[in-house]
Amino acid sequence: MTKTTILTNAALILRDQVLRGTILLRDGYIIEIQPGTASSPGAIDLEGDHLMPGVIDVHTDNLERQVQPRTTARWPSRSALLTHDQQCVGAGVTTVLDALCLGNLGFEPGRIQTFIDGMADIEALTPLDLLKAEHFLHLRCEVPAPDLLTLLEPVAAHPRVRMVSLMDHTPGFGQYADLERYRYLRRREGQTEDAIEQRIQHTQSQRGRYRDPQRRRVLELVAHRDLAVASHDDRTEAEIAENAADGIRISEFPVSMEAARAARAHDMMVVAGAPNIVRGGSHSGNVSVADLIRAEAVDVLASDYFPSSLVEAAFAVAGSGDLSLSESVALVTDRPARMVGLPDRGRIEVGLRADLVRVRPHEGLTAIREVWREGARVA
Repeated sequence: MTKTTILTNAALILRDQVLRGTILLRDGYIIEIQPGTASSPGAIDLEGDHLMPGVIDVHTDNLERQVQPRTTARWPSRSALLTHDQQCVGAGVTTVLDALCLGNLGFEPGRIQTFIDGMADIEALTPLDLLKAEHFLHLRCEVPAPDLLTLLEPVAAHPRVRMVSLMDHTPGFGQYADLERYRYLRRREGQTEDAIEQRIQHTQSQRGRYRDPQRRRVLELVAHRDLAVASHDDRTEAEIAENAADGIRISEFPVSMEAARAARAHDMMVVAGAPNIVRGGSHSGNVSVADLIRAEAVDVLASDYFPSSLVEAAFAVAGSGDLSLSESVALVTDRPARMVGLPDRGRIEVGLRADLVRVRPHEGLTAIREVWREGARVA
């Protein structure tokens, strides 16, 4: 049955302008965009609120936060997935790439169970129409972990996989290049000095055995698929050069301006964290994403660990004057959609999916008032 929805009196955030206008939706798609307001019976008055495309989040760990709300409390996995889904849609995210970790370096062994359960739960709940957002998979591959390939090989060809990232959280490298900071973080967790030093030595030795051959194998496994393949936590020009030589086209969460600029020089896309913008800087002492945006070294924003950061960050960037509202919203809509091969969404444009978010800015905040996915209201 044909279903038509008219949304009027909205500030439509289009690709190149913000237009006060009306949008007509039919059978899940945008079929007409007009300036001005409509007086048609049944038209929904958005009261001048902004209407933006549904957000595409290419990296969220939020499922892990719902599965493990406390250190000693693990939540039933399907209940956690439904909660995660509701939080994403409530934040304006209509397409989610659930970032699941493969490979155990001994830091958070529960993540492997979250990966196993998450794969099964998404597969089970999606055909039942129980998830409000559309869920895809982002496989985060811990390259030096001995169990990586055992976990990855059975799922590398899964149709819901849209992105793969190559990580290395070995102490002394990448995000943990500063060993003194690494030791400090482990002390805060209550680990003893002896245990910390043993962990450093063990993981560095393990890296020497596994990192290079497993990196090559991961790239072989995904080479035949049109996937977004990213490096992770790049710090130096040398790391970027290695990634570019291996055909990796995305630098995810570079931790230094040097790495982000090098990625740009190699025509790599850069994914940065939206929470960094909302909080006013990195929680771990890395480069400011606001500085990266001013340096024109960001293509996509991802929520990382806090879904509601995406819309808030987009409006904050526009409010700072660094980008127009259309340009900043594209960081969380159009650009991520294109990066992960979903060209049917991410813009308010005739012929595209009617994934839409009604936003009312208020004193630096962004209140999500309504959300539509494929023309149906989901929040």
